Amino acid sequence: MKQIEGGICAVRGVSAYGIKPGKMGIAVIRAEGPAAGVFTKNKVTAAPVILSKGVIETQHRLSAIIANSGNANAFTGDDGFLDAMEMASILSEKLDVDAETVAVASTGVIGRRLDVSFIREHLPEVLEGLGSSPECSQAATKAIMTTDKALKESAVELDCGVRIGAIAKGSGMIEPNMGTMLCFAYTDANVPADVLDAALRIAVDKTFNMVVVDGDTSTNDMVLFTSTCKSGIKPCMECLDEFEDGLICVFTDLAKKMAKDGEGATKLIESRVIGAKTHEDARLAAKAIVRSPLVKSAIFGKDPNWGRVVAAAGYSGAELEQERLSLAFSGGGEEVELVKSGEISRDSDLALLKKIMANEEIIITLDLAMGEESATAWGCDLTYDYVRINAEYTT
Repeated sequence: MKQIEGGICAVRGVSAYGIKPGKMGIAVIRAEGPAAGVFTKNKVTAAPVILSKGVIETQHRLSAIIANSGNANAFTGDDGFLDAMEMASILSEKLDVDAETVAVASTGVIGRRLDVSFIREHLPEVLEGLGSSPECSQAATKAIMTTDKALKESAVELDCGVRIGAIAKGSGMIEPNMGTMLCFAYTDANVPADVLDAALRIAVDKTFNMVVVDGDTSTNDMVLFTSTCKSGIKPCMECLDEFEDGLICVFTDLAKKMAKDGEGATKLIESRVIGAKTHEDARLAAKAIVRSPLVKSAIFGKDPNWGRVVAAAGYSGAELEQERLSLAFSGGGEEVELVKSGEISRDSDLALLKKIMANEEIIITLDLAMGEESATAWGCDLTYDYVRINAEYTT
């Protein structure tokens, strides 16, 4: 497996483009084939999520995706659902495809009626730009960004020649629960929808569902995964593990980019919990650490207040015994052990610890010494800018 350039347009059979003339943006991705999806578990569910989930569950395939930024089309009632349907209808007419195979996605402010006239007016420009170059993938990614500062795209080529690529957006209102803010993934492997679905659920659970920026689950989360089948390669049973690993690799890259680009963030936090009795224990502890406002603010302040880490693990619901815990902080290729088997390390190198805390990426490793299971979660520090950005979001 190797990393390749081009985002979703690295995948054979995918064309994309997008524009963002102001706060509102539009992206279109055209790629036909079997498809799967996972969606937010928030009970306040945006109209595009309801529509797209219905498409996946009834058709098990997609011909195109239309996404807008600047307006979430969430908590907008029947009008919002009609607006989402109109988005699908407008695109289906332009591309001459079945509207029932068009997925719709939206991101932005909740509780405001979507301006469909903006989409109708600017869609021809987007369709005129549709292409399969790396720049086209980047244009589509930029179009769905809101408070994001960095592009989030990734692609790999497996040893068998199959390619997997994805683009994503997500910076705030992030604690995915069966999805991320928005992610559109593609492969050119010749695989059916049920194989896509199985791989997608495993990959999302190990990656996007382990990202926490602020602990809020969005109303609009979705991850869509489509196969164009254009490579002509049908992975054998022995290759399916590599296929799954390739998707996990792409999603891990995007998950870390989301955490690093969290609203106002200055540092990426990677929480590794090892030695757990069960996998669920490892997940609970790892996510509790990156979710903790006290841990996040300590990382921002370069303060190695490690007591907050063990406290977060203690209330996470994971089974643990404090006399067994071992804890280390690392960064920049160096590591300091803070706790060993429940005992504070009296000879910790404080100068080295201070140096580690100044890194842009901090790794927290907590060994529960209860078993063999492990999990990794990603988050970011909590800064003054996070409050400022969200205090001014609609104004």
